[in-house]
Amino acid sequence: MNHQKEHDFFQSLKNNLIRHEKRNAFFINNVFYSYSELAQSISNIRSIIKEKTNENEKIIGLITNDDLETYAAILALWFEGKAYVPLNPSVPNERNQKIINEAGIITIIDSSELTVFANFNTIESKKIKTVSLNLNPTESADNNLVYLLFTSGTTGKPKGVPISKENLEGFLSAFWHLNYDITEEDRFLQMFELTFDLSVMSFLIPLLSGSCIYLVPKDKIKYSYIIELMEEQELTVALMVPSMLYYLRPYFDEIDLPKMKYSLFCGEALSLDITQEWSKCLPNSKITNVYGPTEDTIFCTFYDYKKLEPNKTYNGILSIGKSMLNNYSIIVDENNAILSAGKVGELCLGGVQLSSGYWKNEEKNQESFFYTNYNNRHERFYKTGDLCKIDEFGDLLYLGRMDFQIKIQGYRVELSEIEYYAKEFLSKINVVVLTIIDHLGNNEVGMVIESKKFDSKELLEFLKLKLPYYMVPKKVNFIDNFPLNSNGKIDRKELETLFYNK
Repeated sequence: MNHQKEHDFFQSLKNNLIRHEKRNAFFINNVFYSYSELAQSISNIRSIIKEKTNENEKIIGLITNDDLETYAAILALWFEGKAYVPLNPSVPNERNQKIINEAGIITIIDSSELTVFANFNTIESKKIKTVSLNLNPTESADNNLVYLLFTSGTTGKPKGVPISKENLEGFLSAFWHLNYDITEEDRFLQMFELTFDLSVMSFLIPLLSGSCIYLVPKDKIKYSYIIELMEEQELTVALMVPSMLYYLRPYFDEIDLPKMKYSLFCGEALSLDITQEWSKCLPNSKITNVYGPTEDTIFCTFYDYKKLEPNKTYNGILSIGKSMLNNYSIIVDENNAILSAGKVGELCLGGVQLSSGYWKNEEKNQESFFYTNYNNRHERFYKTGDLCKIDEFGDLLYLGRMDFQIKIQGYRVELSEIEYYAKEFLSKINVVVLTIIDHLGNNEVGMVIESKKFDSKELLEFLKLKLPYYMVPKKVNFIDNFPLNSNGKIDRKELETLFYNK
Protein backbone atom coordinates (compact mmCIF):
# COMPACT_ATOMS: atom_id res chain seq x y z
CA MET A 1 0.00 0.00 0.00
CA ASN A 2 1.46 3.37 -1.04
CA HIS A 3 0.44 5.71 1.74
CA GLN A 4 2.34 8.66 0.31
CA LYS A 5 0.04 9.21 -2.66
CA GLU A 6 -2.76 10.83 -0.67
CA HIS A 7 -1.23 13.91 0.89
CA ASP A 8 -4.28 14.91 2.96
CA PHE A 9 -4.61 12.36 5.74
CA PHE A 10 -8.19 13.44 6.58
CA GLN A 11 -9.16 12.32 3.06
CA SER A 12 -7.21 9.08 3.54
CA LEU A 13 -9.09 8.41 6.80
CA LYS A 14 -12.42 8.99 5.08
CA ASN A 15 -11.49 6.66 2.20
CA ASN A 16 -10.37 3.92 4.60
CA LEU A 17 -13.55 4.12 6.66
CA ILE A 18 -15.48 3.32 3.48
CA ARG A 19 -12.96 0.95 1.84
CA HIS A 20 -12.55 -1.23 4.93
CA GLU A 21 -16.10 -0.99 6.33
CA LYS A 22 -16.33 -4.75 6.99
CA ARG A 23 -12.88 -5.04 8.58
CA ASN A 24 -12.15 -4.67 12.30
CA ALA A 25 -10.91 -1.25 13.39
CA PHE A 26 -10.65 -1.78 17.18
CA PHE A 27 -10.37 -4.57 19.72
CA ILE A 28 -11.45 -3.24 23.13
CA ASN A 29 -12.07 -5.44 26.17
CA ASN A 30 -12.41 -8.57 24.03
CA VAL A 31 -14.90 -6.98 21.61
CA PHE A 32 -14.18 -6.17 17.96
CA TYR A 33 -15.57 -2.99 16.40
CA SER A 34 -15.67 -2.59 12.62
CA TYR A 35 -14.68 0.37 10.46
CA SER A 36 -18.40 0.64 9.66
CA GLU A 37 -19.27 1.04 13.37
CA LEU A 38 -16.46 3.59 13.74
CA ALA A 39 -17.77 5.55 10.72
CA GLN A 40 -21.27 5.59 12.21
CA SER A 41 -20.02 6.79 15.59
CA ILE A 42 -17.96 9.56 13.91
CA SER A 43 -21.02 10.72 11.96
CA ASN A 44 -23.24 10.71 15.06
CA ILE A 45 -20.74 12.72 17.11
CA ARG A 46 -20.20 15.18 14.23
CA SER A 47 -23.91 15.94 14.12
CA ILE A 48 -23.86 17.03 17.78
CA ILE A 49 -20.58 18.95 17.41
CA LYS A 50 -22.27 20.98 14.63
CA GLU A 51 -25.33 21.49 16.82
CA LYS A 52 -23.63 22.34 20.13
CA THR A 53 -20.51 24.30 19.13
CA ASN A 54 -19.95 27.34 16.96
CA GLU A 55 -17.56 27.64 14.04
CA ASN A 56 -15.04 29.71 15.99
CA GLU A 57 -14.74 27.16 18.80
CA LYS A 58 -11.67 25.28 17.57
CA ILE A 59 -10.47 23.49 20.74
CA ILE A 60 -12.65 20.86 22.41
CA GLY A 61 -11.99 18.87 25.59
CA LEU A 62 -12.06 15.07 25.34
CA ILE A 63 -12.42 12.71 28.30
CA THR A 64 -9.99 9.87 27.57
CA ASN A 65 -12.01 6.69 27.99
CA ASP A 66 -11.12 3.30 26.48
CA ASP A 67 -14.02 3.01 24.09
CA LEU A 68 -14.98 3.40 20.44
CA GLU A 69 -16.75 6.73 21.03
CA THR A 70 -13.59 8.41 22.39
CA TYR A 71 -11.57 7.52 19.28
CA ALA A 72 -14.51 8.34 17.01
CA ALA A 73 -14.68 11.77 18.68
CA ILE A 74 -11.06 12.50 17.65
CA LEU A 75 -11.86 11.85 13.98
CA ALA A 76 -15.17 13.70 14.24
CA LEU A 77 -13.36 16.77 15.56
CA TRP A 78 -10.69 16.56 12.85
CA PHE A 79 -13.31 16.26 10.11
CA GLU A 80 -14.95 19.38 11.58
CA GLY A 81 -11.62 21.26 11.50
CA LYS A 82 -11.28 21.23 15.30
CA ALA A 83 -8.62 20.03 17.76
CA TYR A 84 -8.93 17.84 20.84
CA VAL A 85 -7.42 18.38 24.29
CA PRO A 86 -7.24 15.02 26.11
CA LEU A 87 -8.42 15.10 29.73
CA ASN A 88 -7.59 11.99 31.75
CA PRO A 89 -10.46 11.43 34.23
CA SER A 90 -8.14 9.58 36.64
CA VAL A 91 -5.80 12.53 37.33
CA PRO A 92 -6.68 15.13 39.99
CA ASN A 93 -9.59 17.36 39.07
CA GLU A 94 -7.58 20.47 39.86
CA ARG A 95 -4.95 19.59 37.25
CA ASN A 96 -7.58 19.03 34.56
CA GLN A 97 -9.24 22.29 35.56
CA LYS A 98 -5.95 24.13 34.95
CA ILE A 99 -5.71 22.55 31.50
CA ILE A 100 -9.31 23.50 30.75
CA ASN A 101 -8.63 27.09 31.80
CA GLU A 102 -5.36 27.31 29.85
CA ALA A 103 -6.92 25.92 26.66
CA GLY A 104 -10.08 27.99 27.03
CA ILE A 105 -12.30 24.92 26.76
CA ILE A 106 -16.07 25.48 26.62
CA THR A 107 -17.23 22.11 25.26
CA ILE A 108 -16.19 18.64 26.49
CA ILE A 109 -16.94 15.35 24.73
CA ASP A 110 -17.50 12.61 27.30
CA SER A 111 -18.45 8.95 26.83
CA SER A 112 -18.63 8.22 30.59
CA GLU A 113 -21.85 6.93 32.16
CA LEU A 114 -21.78 9.92 34.52
CA THR A 115 -20.17 13.00 32.99
CA VAL A 116 -16.84 13.90 34.58
CA PHE A 117 -17.23 17.69 34.50
CA ALA A 118 -20.44 19.51 35.33
CA ASN A 119 -21.14 23.10 34.22
CA PHE A 120 -19.75 22.60 30.72
CA ASN A 121 -21.32 22.32 27.32
CA THR A 122 -21.03 18.52 27.40
CA ILE A 123 -21.50 16.20 24.43
CA GLU A 124 -22.41 12.77 25.82
CA SER A 125 -21.02 10.68 22.98
CA LYS A 126 -22.70 7.41 24.02
CA LYS A 127 -26.16 9.00 24.09
CA ILE A 128 -26.49 10.30 20.53
CA LYS A 129 -29.13 9.26 18.03
CA THR A 130 -28.03 7.58 14.79
CA VAL A 131 -27.75 9.88 11.78
CA SER A 132 -26.82 9.33 8.14
CA LEU A 133 -23.11 8.93 7.42
CA ASN A 134 -21.09 12.12 7.11
CA LEU A 135 -17.40 11.47 6.49
CA ASN A 136 -16.47 14.41 4.28
CA PRO A 137 -13.82 16.57 6.01
CA THR A 138 -14.63 20.28 6.06
CA GLU A 139 -12.33 22.53 4.07
CA SER A 140 -9.61 23.43 6.55
CA ALA A 141 -6.20 25.03 6.32
CA ASP A 142 -3.06 23.02 7.03
CA ASN A 143 -2.19 25.19 10.02
CA ASN A 144 -5.38 24.17 11.84
CA LEU A 145 -4.59 22.54 15.18
CA VAL A 146 -5.27 18.80 15.46
CA TYR A 147 -4.46 18.41 19.16
CA LEU A 148 -3.20 20.36 22.14
CA LEU A 149 -1.30 18.32 24.74
CA PHE A 150 -0.27 19.55 28.17
CA THR A 151 3.02 18.37 29.67
CA SER A 152 4.43 18.84 33.16
CA GLY A 153 5.43 22.44 34.02
CA THR A 154 7.79 23.87 36.64
CA THR A 155 5.33 26.06 38.57
CA GLY A 156 2.40 23.70 38.84
CA LYS A 157 1.09 25.10 35.56
CA PRO A 158 1.03 22.48 32.77
CA LYS A 159 2.68 23.53 29.47
CA GLY A 160 0.52 23.34 26.36
CA VAL A 161 2.02 22.01 23.12
CA PRO A 162 -0.16 22.74 20.06
CA ILE A 163 0.30 20.38 17.10
CA SER A 164 -1.01 21.46 13.69
CA LYS A 165 -2.28 19.41 10.80
CA GLU A 166 0.89 20.37 8.94
CA ASN A 167 3.05 19.04 11.83
CA LEU A 168 1.17 15.74 11.81
CA GLU A 169 1.30 15.49 7.99
CA GLY A 170 5.08 15.96 8.37
CA PHE A 171 5.28 13.08 10.84
CA LEU A 172 3.22 10.81 8.59
CA SER A 173 5.39 11.56 5.53
CA ALA A 174 8.53 10.87 7.58
CA PHE A 175 7.07 7.65 9.00
CA TRP A 176 6.01 6.24 5.62
CA HIS A 177 9.43 7.17 4.24
CA LEU A 178 10.93 4.58 6.64
CA ASN A 179 9.33 1.98 4.33
CA TYR A 180 7.45 -0.04 6.91
CA ASP A 181 5.46 -2.71 5.11
CA ILE A 182 2.08 -2.15 6.77
CA THR A 183 -1.20 -3.44 5.33
CA GLU A 184 -4.82 -3.93 6.41
CA GLU A 185 -3.79 -7.35 7.76
CA ASP A 186 -1.64 -5.81 10.51
CA ARG A 187 -2.60 -5.74 14.18
CA PHE A 188 -1.36 -2.80 16.29
CA LEU A 189 -0.84 -2.46 20.02
CA GLN A 190 -2.20 0.77 21.58
CA MET A 191 -0.90 0.87 25.18
CA PHE A 192 -0.86 4.64 25.75
CA GLU A 193 -3.13 7.07 27.58
CA LEU A 194 -4.44 9.60 25.06
CA THR A 195 -2.71 12.38 27.02
CA PHE A 196 0.59 10.89 25.79
CA ASP A 197 1.40 11.73 22.16
CA LEU A 198 2.73 8.24 21.38
CA SER A 199 -0.96 7.26 21.39
CA VAL A 200 -1.43 9.26 18.17
CA MET A 201 0.96 7.05 16.20
CA SER A 202 -0.58 3.94 17.76
CA PHE A 203 -4.10 4.68 16.49
CA LEU A 204 -3.48 6.89 13.43
CA ILE A 205 -1.01 4.71 11.48
CA PRO A 206 -3.33 1.66 11.68
CA LEU A 207 -6.42 3.70 10.74
CA LEU A 208 -4.52 5.00 7.68
CA SER A 209 -3.66 1.39 6.78
CA GLY A 210 -7.03 -0.30 7.34
CA SER A 211 -5.45 -2.24 10.21
CA CYS A 212 -6.91 -3.18 13.61
CA ILE A 213 -5.97 -1.44 16.89
CA TYR A 214 -5.77 -3.48 20.09
CA LEU A 215 -6.29 -1.33 23.20
CA VAL A 216 -4.82 -1.91 26.65
CA PRO A 217 -7.63 -0.67 28.94
CA LYS A 218 -6.69 1.32 32.02
CA ASP A 219 -8.20 -1.20 34.43
CA LYS A 220 -5.95 -4.05 33.24
CA ILE A 221 -2.50 -4.92 34.61
CA LYS A 222 -0.68 -3.37 31.69
CA TYR A 223 2.28 -5.69 31.20
CA SER A 224 0.36 -8.96 31.61
CA TYR A 225 -2.42 -7.76 29.29
CA ILE A 226 0.18 -6.72 26.68
CA ILE A 227 1.67 -10.24 26.73
CA GLU A 228 -1.83 -11.69 26.40
CA LEU A 229 -2.70 -9.44 23.43
CA MET A 230 0.62 -10.04 21.68
CA GLU A 231 0.38 -13.81 21.97
CA GLU A 232 -3.34 -14.55 21.67
CA GLN A 233 -4.13 -11.92 19.03
CA GLU A 234 -0.78 -12.34 17.23
CA LEU A 235 -0.02 -8.62 17.09
CA THR A 236 2.34 -7.48 14.33
CA VAL A 237 3.25 -3.89 15.30
CA ALA A 238 3.96 -2.53 18.79
CA LEU A 239 5.21 0.86 19.97
CA MET A 240 6.11 0.69 23.66
CA VAL A 241 8.08 2.58 26.30
CA PRO A 242 11.32 0.77 27.25
CA SER A 243 10.29 0.45 30.91
CA MET A 244 7.62 -2.04 29.79
CA LEU A 245 10.44 -4.47 28.90
CA TYR A 246 11.56 -4.58 32.53
CA TYR A 247 8.08 -5.78 33.54
CA LEU A 248 8.03 -8.31 30.70
CA ARG A 249 11.58 -9.52 31.36
CA PRO A 250 10.67 -12.28 33.89
CA TYR A 251 8.54 -13.86 31.13
CA PHE A 252 11.00 -13.57 28.22
CA ASP A 253 11.71 -17.31 28.29
CA GLU A 254 8.02 -18.04 27.69
CA ILE A 255 7.25 -15.25 25.19
CA ASP A 256 7.32 -16.31 21.54
CA LEU A 257 6.04 -13.79 18.98
CA PRO A 258 6.88 -15.03 15.46
CA LYS A 259 4.16 -12.83 13.89
CA MET A 260 5.59 -9.56 15.26
CA LYS A 261 6.97 -7.50 12.33
CA TYR A 262 7.87 -4.19 13.97
CA SER A 263 8.75 -3.48 17.59
CA LEU A 264 9.38 0.22 18.27
CA PHE A 265 10.50 1.92 21.48
CA CYS A 266 10.19 5.57 22.47
CA GLY A 267 9.87 7.79 25.52
CA GLU A 268 12.92 6.70 27.54
CA ALA A 269 16.51 5.56 27.01
CA LEU A 270 16.64 2.02 25.57
CA SER A 271 19.36 -0.28 26.94
CA LEU A 272 21.23 -2.61 24.59
CA ASP A 273 21.21 -5.57 27.01
CA ILE A 274 17.44 -5.78 27.38
CA THR A 275 16.95 -5.15 23.65
CA GLN A 276 19.15 -8.17 22.92
CA GLU A 277 17.07 -10.32 25.27
CA TRP A 278 13.79 -9.01 23.81
CA SER A 279 14.94 -9.73 20.24
CA LYS A 280 14.98 -13.46 21.03
CA CYS A 281 11.21 -13.30 21.75
CA LEU A 282 10.48 -11.94 18.26
CA PRO A 283 12.59 -13.83 15.71
CA ASN A 284 11.08 -12.11 12.65
CA SER A 285 10.75 -8.54 13.89
CA LYS A 286 12.64 -5.35 13.16
CA ILE A 287 13.36 -3.48 16.43
CA THR A 288 13.69 0.30 16.21
CA ASN A 289 14.62 2.88 18.83
CA VAL A 290 12.79 6.11 17.98
CA TYR A 291 13.12 9.47 19.70
CA GLY A 292 11.22 12.72 19.86
CA PRO A 293 9.64 15.12 22.34
CA THR A 294 5.98 16.20 22.15
CA GLU A 295 7.21 19.53 20.76
CA ASP A 296 8.48 17.74 17.63
CA THR A 297 5.36 15.66 16.92
CA ILE A 298 5.62 12.10 18.25
CA PHE A 299 9.11 11.09 17.09
CA CYS A 300 11.69 12.42 14.66
CA THR A 301 14.82 10.18 14.79
CA PHE A 302 15.24 6.43 14.39
CA TYR A 303 17.85 3.72 14.92
CA ASP A 304 17.34 0.13 13.78
CA TYR A 305 18.71 -2.45 16.22
CA LYS A 306 21.05 -4.90 14.54
CA LYS A 307 20.75 -8.53 15.60
CA LEU A 308 23.90 -9.86 13.95
CA GLU A 309 26.39 -7.00 14.15
CA PRO A 310 27.56 -4.45 16.73
CA ASN A 311 25.15 -1.68 17.70
CA LYS A 312 26.00 1.93 18.44
CA THR A 313 25.69 2.68 22.15
CA TYR A 314 26.85 5.07 24.84
CA ASN A 315 27.06 3.70 28.40
CA GLY A 316 24.96 0.75 27.28
CA ILE A 317 22.18 2.96 25.83
CA LEU A 318 21.25 2.41 22.18
CA SER A 319 21.83 5.25 19.74
CA ILE A 320 18.77 7.31 18.78
CA GLY A 321 20.07 7.30 15.22
CA LYS A 322 19.45 9.81 12.48
CA SER A 323 16.75 12.37 11.71
CA MET A 324 13.70 11.24 9.77
CA LEU A 325 12.62 12.88 6.49
CA ASN A 326 12.35 16.71 6.64
CA ASN A 327 13.68 16.77 10.21
CA TYR A 328 17.00 18.26 11.34
CA SER A 329 19.11 17.63 14.43
CA ILE A 330 22.08 19.63 15.65
CA ILE A 331 24.23 19.62 18.79
CA VAL A 332 24.87 23.07 20.27
CA ASP A 333 26.93 24.59 23.08
CA GLU A 334 25.56 26.96 25.75
CA ASN A 335 25.63 29.83 23.20
CA ASN A 336 23.63 27.82 20.63
CA ALA A 337 26.70 27.48 18.39
CA ILE A 338 26.60 24.26 16.36
CA LEU A 339 29.20 21.70 17.49
CA SER A 340 31.11 19.31 15.25
CA ALA A 341 30.93 15.50 15.38
CA GLY A 342 32.12 13.96 18.64
CA LYS A 343 31.49 17.10 20.75
CA VAL A 344 28.98 16.80 23.60
CA GLY A 345 26.20 19.39 23.80
CA GLU A 346 22.44 19.91 23.79
CA LEU A 347 20.39 18.18 21.11
CA CYS A 348 18.21 20.64 19.17
CA LEU A 349 15.55 19.71 16.62
CA GLY A 350 14.11 21.47 13.60
CA GLY A 351 11.92 20.77 10.59
CA VAL A 352 8.33 20.37 9.53
CA GLN A 353 7.22 18.46 12.67
CA LEU A 354 8.24 21.27 15.05
CA SER A 355 5.37 22.81 17.04
CA SER A 356 4.68 26.55 16.68
CA GLY A 357 5.65 26.93 20.36
CA TYR A 358 4.15 26.63 23.82
CA TRP A 359 0.53 27.64 24.20
CA LYS A 360 0.28 31.28 25.36
CA ASN A 361 3.73 31.14 26.95
CA GLU A 362 6.07 33.59 25.25
CA GLU A 363 8.61 33.47 28.07
CA LYS A 364 9.04 29.68 27.71
CA ASN A 365 9.17 30.02 23.92
CA GLN A 366 12.06 32.49 24.19
CA GLU A 367 13.91 29.94 26.36
CA SER A 368 13.23 26.86 24.27
CA PHE A 369 13.17 27.91 20.60
CA PHE A 370 15.77 29.80 18.57
CA TYR A 371 16.82 30.49 14.97
CA THR A 372 20.22 29.69 13.49
CA ASN A 373 21.85 29.30 10.11
CA TYR A 374 21.60 25.65 9.04
CA ASN A 375 22.36 24.39 5.53
CA ASN A 376 22.46 28.02 4.38
CA ARG A 377 18.93 28.62 5.63
CA HIS A 378 17.51 30.49 8.60
CA GLU A 379 15.98 27.55 10.53
CA ARG A 380 14.04 27.37 13.78
CA PHE A 381 15.16 24.83 16.40
CA TYR A 382 13.90 23.47 19.72
CA LYS A 383 16.24 22.86 22.67
CA THR A 384 15.44 19.37 23.96
CA GLY A 385 17.43 19.50 27.20
CA ASP A 386 19.05 16.19 26.20
CA LEU A 387 22.83 15.79 26.20
CA CYS A 388 24.00 14.11 22.99
CA LYS A 389 26.83 13.87 20.52
CA ILE A 390 26.85 12.96 16.84
CA ASP A 391 29.34 10.34 15.67
CA GLU A 392 31.34 10.56 12.44
CA PHE A 393 28.57 8.74 10.54
CA GLY A 394 25.85 11.14 11.69
CA ASP A 395 24.24 8.91 14.33
CA LEU A 396 23.10 10.52 17.58
CA LEU A 397 24.35 9.08 20.87
CA TYR A 398 22.21 9.87 23.91
CA LEU A 399 24.06 10.77 27.12
CA GLY A 400 21.19 11.80 29.43
CA ARG A 401 19.13 14.78 30.58
CA MET A 402 20.74 18.17 31.06
CA ASP A 403 18.31 19.25 33.75
CA PHE A 404 16.07 17.54 36.26
CA GLN A 405 13.38 16.64 33.79
CA ILE A 406 12.93 12.89 33.57
CA LYS A 407 10.71 10.21 32.12
CA ILE A 408 8.52 8.12 34.42
CA GLN A 409 6.63 5.31 32.63
CA GLY A 410 7.25 7.27 29.45
CA TYR A 411 5.61 10.47 30.77
CA ARG A 412 7.79 13.53 30.91
CA VAL A 413 8.06 14.82 34.47
CA GLU A 414 9.62 18.01 35.79
CA LEU A 415 11.03 17.16 39.23
CA SER A 416 10.73 20.85 40.08
CA GLU A 417 6.94 20.62 39.72
CA ILE A 418 6.80 17.95 42.45
CA GLU A 419 9.11 20.09 44.62
CA TYR A 420 6.82 23.06 44.04
CA TYR A 421 3.78 21.30 45.54
CA ALA A 422 5.74 19.60 48.33
CA LYS A 423 7.12 22.98 49.44
CA GLU A 424 3.63 24.45 49.25
CA PHE A 425 2.43 21.84 51.77
CA LEU A 426 5.55 21.93 53.98
CA SER A 427 5.68 25.74 54.04
CA LYS A 428 9.29 26.67 54.93
CA ILE A 429 10.81 23.17 54.96
CA ASN A 430 13.13 22.49 52.00
CA VAL A 431 12.80 19.41 49.79
CA VAL A 432 14.68 17.88 46.87
CA VAL A 433 13.00 15.47 44.48
CA LEU A 434 15.20 12.98 42.66
CA THR A 435 14.91 10.25 40.11
CA ILE A 436 15.88 6.90 41.60
CA ILE A 437 16.01 3.42 40.08
CA ASP A 438 13.73 0.71 41.44
CA HIS A 439 14.55 -3.01 41.66
CA LEU A 440 13.29 -3.55 38.09
CA GLY A 441 15.60 -0.88 36.69
CA ASN A 442 12.80 1.66 36.08
CA ASN A 443 12.78 5.34 37.00
CA GLU A 444 10.73 6.33 40.01
CA VAL A 445 10.46 9.46 42.14
CA GLY A 446 12.25 9.84 45.48
CA MET A 447 12.03 12.81 47.86
CA VAL A 448 14.47 14.06 50.50
CA ILE A 449 13.17 16.45 53.16
CA GLU A 450 15.55 18.71 55.13
CA SER A 451 14.07 17.97 58.54
CA LYS A 452 13.90 15.59 61.48
CA LYS A 453 11.87 12.53 60.55
CA PHE A 454 8.08 12.84 60.64
CA ASP A 455 5.13 10.91 59.22
CA SER A 456 4.97 11.89 55.55
CA LYS A 457 1.54 10.32 54.94
CA GLU A 458 -0.34 13.65 54.88
CA LEU A 459 2.19 15.17 52.50
CA LEU A 460 1.82 12.25 50.07
CA GLU A 461 -1.98 12.45 50.30
CA PHE A 462 -1.75 16.15 49.42
CA LEU A 463 0.49 15.39 46.43
CA LYS A 464 -2.01 12.78 45.20
CA LEU A 465 -4.61 15.57 45.00
CA LYS A 466 -2.26 17.77 42.97
CA LEU A 467 -0.35 15.40 40.70
CA PRO A 468 -0.86 12.34 38.47
CA TYR A 469 -0.05 9.05 40.23
CA TYR A 470 3.28 8.56 38.42
CA MET A 471 4.61 11.87 39.84
CA VAL A 472 3.91 11.06 43.49
CA PRO A 473 7.17 10.06 45.28
CA LYS A 474 7.50 6.34 45.98
CA LYS A 475 10.17 6.80 48.69
CA VAL A 476 10.82 9.59 51.21
CA ASN A 477 14.02 10.18 53.18
CA PHE A 478 15.02 12.81 55.76
CA ILE A 479 18.31 14.65 56.38
CA ASP A 480 19.26 17.38 58.90
CA ASN A 481 21.15 19.50 56.34
CA PHE A 482 21.46 19.13 52.59
CA PRO A 483 25.08 18.51 51.46
CA LEU A 484 26.55 21.13 49.11
CA ASN A 485 28.97 20.62 46.22
CA SER A 486 32.00 22.76 45.37
CA ASN A 487 29.77 25.26 43.54
CA GLY A 488 27.66 25.75 46.64
CA LYS A 489 24.71 23.94 45.07
CA ILE A 490 22.81 21.12 46.75
CA ASP A 491 24.69 17.91 45.96
CA ARG A 492 21.93 15.83 44.42
CA LYS A 493 24.24 12.90 43.70
CA GLU A 494 25.05 12.71 47.41
CA LEU A 495 21.33 12.74 48.25
CA GLU A 496 20.69 9.86 45.84
CA THR A 497 22.92 7.63 47.96
CA LEU A 498 20.35 7.84 50.78
CA PHE A 499 18.08 5.59 48.72
CA TYR A 500 20.69 2.97 47.93
CA ASN A 501 22.76 2.71 51.13
CA LYS A 502 20.14 0.91 53.14
